[in-house]
Amino acid sequence: MTADQIRAYANKAFVEPARRQGLTNVSIVAGHVHADLKLENRMPAVCSAIDARKFQEQYRVVLSSRSGPKQSSSVTWRFSIQR
Repeated sequence: MTADQIRAYANKAFVEPARRQGLTNVSIVAGHVHADLKLENRMPAVCSAIDARKFQEQYRVVLSSRSGPKQSSSVTWRFSIQR
C-alpha cells in the first residue's frame, strides 16, 4: 500500500464524510486507518502519509493539532476542513 493510497483512504473515509455533513473539523486516528486498511506493521507508513504536507494540500485541510508519539496507533490528527 502506497502513501498516496493511504491518504486517499483517509480522505474518503474521514474528510469527505465530514465535509458532506458540513463539519468544519475532522479527527483521524492512525490506528483506525491501519485497522480499516487491514495493514500489518505499517504504522510508520500511515503516520508518514498523513503527516505529509501533501495530505493537507491535496484534500484541502489544515492541521489544527497532532497528538501522540511520532509513529503509533494512538496518533490523532485534527484538521480544519477548507471549503
